[in-house]
Amino acid sequence: MTSADVHDVRDPGLPGRLLAVERDELIPWLRSLGDADFARMTRACPGWTVRDVLAHCSAALTRVVENRFEPGVFSPESNDRDIAERAGWTHARVVDELERGMTGAGPVIAKGDGRLDRLALGEWVHAGDVRDVLGVPGAYTGAGLPYALELLARVTRERGHLAVHADLDDTDEPVLLGEPSGERPPARYLGSAATLVRLCTGRPVDGDGFELAGVEAARLNIYGG
Repeated sequence: MTSADVHDVRDPGLPGRLLAVERDELIPWLRSLGDADFARMTRACPGWTVRDVLAHCSAALTRVVENRFEPGVFSPESNDRDIAERAGWTHARVVDELERGMTGAGPVIAKGDGRLDRLALGEWVHAGDVRDVLGVPGAYTGAGLPYALELLARVTRERGHLAVHADLDDTDEPVLLGEPSGERPPARYLGSAATLVRLCTGRPVDGDGFELAGVEAARLNIYGG
């Protein structure tokens, strides 16, 4: 599924599978958290608590399910409004909405033209943000990793990012990110899948336990690095 032989054909069910697998791992754990956990400030999203991240995710998925995409949706201002609208909700209500969204958004995304596929990847990454700040093993890995890597490969290819051949410590096959140009060999990455995800999504990377040749780390960031 994540071999270097990247296919151009879109798999419309891939985002839904990623969301469903992540839902089954994430939701039961979230229901076990206490108030102090929800109040922790995240590292990846400055100014946002764990609860804010979850409220943002639940709101975004609800918009997909309800087909509500007014002008400016998903902008920083829109995201802040979504979080503010949920300020009076209980933690349980936020988690309930998140569960419904992770269940219902997949079929909607599958019927679309692919532009919302990246949202499923972002939801999975945000789940890693929450695990990361709470010190829970499995941040940016877990059962959804193969699906996330496949989506990451497709997103970087479609956006014309520099090609990177990634040999991962914890997967059986390499991953090819970006679009080969034919003018230069792909850059090379050697390290864990979780660190690759962190680099590609602008998340903090602890230590230097990876090797990268042919490209600066900042250029891997799909969100503008």
